[in-house]
Amino acid sequence: MWCWYQFLNLFFFIFHTAFTLFNITGWILPATRKWNLVTLLATAFSWFVLGIWYGWGYCLCTDWHWRVREHPGYHEQRGSYIHFLLQKLTGADFNARLVEWATLLTFLVSLVMSIWLNSRDWRNRSLSSHK
Repeated sequence: MWCWYQFLNLFFFIFHTAFTLFNITGWILPATRKWNLVTLLATAFSWFVLGIWYGWGYCLCTDWHWRVREHPGYHEQRGSYIHFLLQKLTGADFNARLVEWATLLTFLVSLVMSIWLNSRDWRNRSLSSHK
């Protein structure tokens, strides 16, 4: 059973980190913009809607990852996944509040860019189809 949780722990590190990086950068390429908007809206739903019941900024992926990590005996996780990830990757213990604000700001910039570029792409497609 321990091996299964180690696999899931590795899976969540890879999946959650890739998901986060896609949220931040997926709006850049026209081919990924629609999916980027979907993942950003899913993140917003988790943080702001599920967060009503589970706490501001609640992340379903983080919750699942923390539960998986408890089985092999990892109990050091606290706060946000981004803070945890930065700590694991750099060894530095950044100010948790600063990481939360930087995460929120990065998310909002990514969301605005995704909405703006998706809207622009949709308008351009609509205009070109009417010509």
